[in-house]
Amino acid sequence: MWHGIAISQFNLLACAALIAQKLGLEETMKIRTTLTLSILLSALFFAVPVTNAKKRGGGDSETHRMKGIELASAKQFDQAIAEFNKAVEGAPDDPRCYHDRGTAYRAAARAAELAGDQAGASAKYTSAITDFSKEIELAPKDAAGYAERSQTQDLIRQYDAALADANKALELKPDDPLAIKFRGFAYIGLLQWDKAVADFTVAIQKDPNDPQNYDRRAWANRNLKNFPAAVEDYTTLLQKNPNDEDALVRRGATFAAMMEYEKAIADYQAALKIKPDDYDTVQRMQYAQGQLAAKNAPPATPTPTPGSSIFTPAKIFFAVVILVIIAVVVRLMTRGKPEEISSSRIR
Repeated sequence: MWHGIAISQFNLLACAALIAQKLGLEETMKIRTTLTLSILLSALFFAVPVTNAKKRGGGDSETHRMKGIELASAKQFDQAIAEFNKAVEGAPDDPRCYHDRGTAYRAAARAAELAGDQAGASAKYTSAITDFSKEIELAPKDAAGYAERSQTQDLIRQYDAALADANKALELKPDDPLAIKFRGFAYIGLLQWDKAVADFTVAIQKDPNDPQNYDRRAWANRNLKNFPAAVEDYTTLLQKNPNDEDALVRRGATFAAMMEYEKAIADYQAALKIKPDDYDTVQRMQYAQGQLAAKNAPPATPTPTPGSSIFTPAKIFFAVVILVIIAVVVRLMTRGKPEEISSSRIR
């Protein structure tokens, strides 16, 4: 592009020389001044798109960014991050590059957690927050950076910071379903169950196909002991996906909390058909079965406890003592009295 600009400048100067041969010096100076301004304007005209393209991630930067997105979609997070690094180098003022690299770092962190690499996960979460912070710095009026940073802070249990970012995102974009959802996560982390239910209800209205909204609202309702509402949300999830093992187990746990053990056992059995080796579900089912057996058992007949009999050794002893005392008293009272003569004695 710059080569083309140089050629244009050369052509303009050549034209100026030809015109100068036919006109006087004064006119020539005017023409040269005009042409010089034209050259400068032409250079500016061509330079601005180049600069803007660099800021927007044009050229090689955009190629690396798109390659990074492709790799991240294939869950090749380290390779994706390497491509996003090149995109950032090519367009350091493009907030999209930091946004994309931040999401790749966060996904890599979650993968590290699942692999048991807590130190690696922590480092990647920190890098993600750094990238989202840079995105916010470059585009402070865009809600996306705040929403993404809020989600990341939810994952590392920084709920106050997550709540602040979600509120900022909603200030900039009040109808953003993701920001509402992430604020709901923050409310759950802060044990503000009522507010969580309210946010997930709005999120469901805006995006009824997001299963997380139903699951988290159900969890909040369970903590509010609003069990029927929780059961309804889990049932909705199972209508959408009958093989949702987590929804079956959680609905079973909700039924158990309601002491509806038959329904709890049915859900646990269905979950074990999907995932037979889930020891936790087996334990839950055994507990529900035990509670159901106790609930349905006939009332036990009370049996006398040892020592409750009327004739105990102590009682017998005291009875004998009392009888002896009575006998002694009677004997003392009757001693020395003349014997009465019966009227029926034969004379």
